[in-house]
Amino acid sequence: MIERKRIAVTLPMGPLVQDSIDLVRWAEARGFDDVWFSDAVAPDSLTMVAAVAPHTRRMRVGVAVTPVYTRTPAVFAATAHVLGQLLPGRFVMGLGSSSQAIVERFNGVPLEKPLTRTKETALMVRAMLAGEKSAFDLTTLRSHGYRQEPMPQPPPIYLAALRPKMIEMAAEHGDGVVFNLWPRQALPRMMEHVEIGAKRAGKRLEDVEIVNRSLVMVTDDPAAARDRFRQQYAPYYANPVYNEFLKWAGYKDEAEGVAAGWAARDRALSTGSLTDEIADAVAIIGTADEVRARVRANAAAGIDTTIVSPIGQMPKAEAMPTFEAFTADEFGFGDRAAS
Repeated sequence: MIERKRIAVTLPMGPLVQDSIDLVRWAEARGFDDVWFSDAVAPDSLTMVAAVAPHTRRMRVGVAVTPVYTRTPAVFAATAHVLGQLLPGRFVMGLGSSSQAIVERFNGVPLEKPLTRTKETALMVRAMLAGEKSAFDLTTLRSHGYRQEPMPQPPPIYLAALRPKMIEMAAEHGDGVVFNLWPRQALPRMMEHVEIGAKRAGKRLEDVEIVNRSLVMVTDDPAAARDRFRQQYAPYYANPVYNEFLKWAGYKDEAEGVAAGWAARDRALSTGSLTDEIADAVAIIGTADEVRARVRANAAAGIDTTIVSPIGQMPKAEAMPTFEAFTADEFGFGDRAAS
């Protein structure tokens, strides 16, 4: 059972390792529960977990999420063996299918059978962390004869998911589920599918931690923040994975507009299809009090861990007002100091 709600900062803080270390130190001193890395380009997320580990004493460090196509299960297990020792009881391995842009365009690997590949990776990594000798001939993966020393406290495995089948699989086979870029009206349906998957594994809904990367921006200029959201996330919603998710969430026409604009290299059509309604449904934009209220509402609706993620890459000084709104002396869920 999830003991309490948690608040986290997102990493990396730009391309420089030292900037991320500085943010980790700052977050540790100001009462944040977690830090969570994204994983798309440099700096490498799993290497960065090792880099920041010596600078934490109590915070949990997770990755939301590493693509299952860019490393093998044996490599994941070997890496988790190190990170679990550096952060005993405080490292979370997040795995997911990722997107066509990252898997196919960046890495040249076909994104095939994403649900099966994610499930099989999780099953194999979990067995390897337990010290079992590999003997796998699965649909998308195989491994024979790999064995590593078992871990007394292996890191939990969280799985990323957007739509029903993947959400159910993630809740069934993962210790937690990672959400991203959902319009707020979709959350109740997403939580229904978490419960379905959890029940398949003999778990309760409250046994599965829901981690959410929340796009947040503290600002007195909401219109500019919405424009920033459009510019930064039209490429995401042009990806087939996220485009289909946007349709499922109730924005079929808008999703088709984003895809059509991207295919035609018509940036104005792509960005313009992400309406103010969508921006306000996905991103959390407003004053410090307004964004804190929205995060609390999401927590009440089922989100266990909120990763505060400024909208797109920005200089540290520009991101800090958003992070500062969630320090322990400014924000709480009731089990954490609040203003």
